Amino acid sequence: MNPPHHTTATTAAISTPLTPELIRGALDLERTAHGLLPHRLPARARAQHSDGQLAMAEAQPSGVRLVIRTSATTIELDTLRTKMAYQGVPPRPDGLYDLIVDGRLADQASVTGGNIHLVDLTTGTAETRPGPVGTVRFSGLSAEPKDIEIWLPYNEVTELVALRTDAPVEPRPDRGRKVWLHHGSSISHGSNAESSSTTWPALAAALGDVELTNVGFGGGALLDPFTARAMRDTPADLISVKMGINIVNADLMRLRAFTPAVHGFLDTIREGHPTAPLLVVSPIHCPIHEDTPGPCAPDFSDGTVRFRATGDPAERAAGKLTLNVIRAELARIVAQRAADDPHLHYLDGTELYGEADFAELPLPDQLHPDAAAHHRIGERFAGLAFGATGPFTARRA
Repeated sequence: MNPPHHTTATTAAISTPLTPELIRGALDLERTAHGLLPHRLPARARAQHSDGQLAMAEAQPSGVRLVIRTSATTIELDTLRTKMAYQGVPPRPDGLYDLIVDGRLADQASVTGGNIHLVDLTTGTAETRPGPVGTVRFSGLSAEPKDIEIWLPYNEVTELVALRTDAPVEPRPDRGRKVWLHHGSSISHGSNAESSSTTWPALAAALGDVELTNVGFGGGALLDPFTARAMRDTPADLISVKMGINIVNADLMRLRAFTPAVHGFLDTIREGHPTAPLLVVSPIHCPIHEDTPGPCAPDFSDGTVRFRATGDPAERAAGKLTLNVIRAELARIVAQRAADDPHLHYLDGTELYGEADFAELPLPDQLHPDAAAHHRIGERFAGLAFGATGPFTARRA
């Protein structure tokens, strides 16, 4: 794979304006002083909250990719990244840009420079340290016409500054594939996956032969009405909502509030997509929260970030939520609604990653799957959702 690369001399002399026609997977493109900043929530939704965690997560371009057709042998993309870092914790690896050529991963590279957003998890404070624009470069490509996708790093806010090639670029023609709109937590966002094209939703989308729009937000799957409205207004053929883990680890609501919030979220999506297959997915297995409520707290005792549940299991009687409580309630809600909505379906998240999977591929920080587990979850979701009897199969071309 290519190493991080800055370049001054270049053979990629053709500059192509970065326009919406070249970008997939974003719900909004903000014009900045540097270029275009992809967002995964529209401006109206962004104006309806003041949560810094969600603001960072929705601007991290999980599933957002540059999609072009070209004969170029060299492609250069100038970007300004904002990379997350945590006080007292070793730096995270650089995010990866995945180069997909005619549907296959051909190369990966990182960009240097950029801003550092430094967070102190113990105090909740943060500061941003500015840095320069960097360049990611792919070279040695075939001179034949080819379809190119450059998947942006899921864990770095990425402003698109300039695109240069050594042959003309045009938008990739529409393949007529169905659009799958998915919402979930940091696991859907991609946390601990190797790269954006290898998050479990991206892997499932490739296996299902669909176009992915990923609105999974680290820490942000909280049944927010503005997220439901964004999904309502986003074109899609297939829709899934994976909910539960953030409600528990944020200790956000009790069962009394959770049930109507789920109904309201689904009602809003149905306003824009009345007959699209809609799949409700409950949480994967996570031992710390199976029967212990939140909130969830970071633990730095061994020099890395690990998480632990701080609630009291006895408080379930008062309506505090755990993953087992949420799975049972989601199954009940979907069964109730499906009597009038034949296109609504339920998937138990432990079918994607269960107790036996945790024994084999444990969650490194007790909360997020590793790269191997992302592959397993993606393959299982593809089989269950896009397989011969899956809820998404009937709507495929």
